Amino acid sequence: MAALRQREHAWVDFMMRFELGLERPEPGRARASAMTIAGSYVAGGFIPLLPYMLSGSAGGAFRYSVAFTLVALGVFGYVKGGSRAPARSGARSRQ
Repeated sequence: MAALRQREHAWVDFMMRFELGLERPEPGRARASAMTIAGSYVAGGFIPLLPYMLSGSAGGAFRYSVAFTLVALGVFGYVKGGSRAPARSGARSRQ
């Protein structure tokens, strides 16, 4: 280990891979990741806002907004759960 610590670049690579379980990020991937995250935020933000855009009354839109949001969160949890108890995963609030 002392020899590895003397080579700082090798030490960082070793710690990232074996201690933290991380791989070196691809340089060209950052822009695509940023666009994916931004698009997800925009698309996810429309779920609770859509009833307000389509409805004439705020009270009715609020109820639909809550319902749409709960359904969307359940669907996202269900999809995230994959093959291991997806219905249970859809009902969970955290992992």
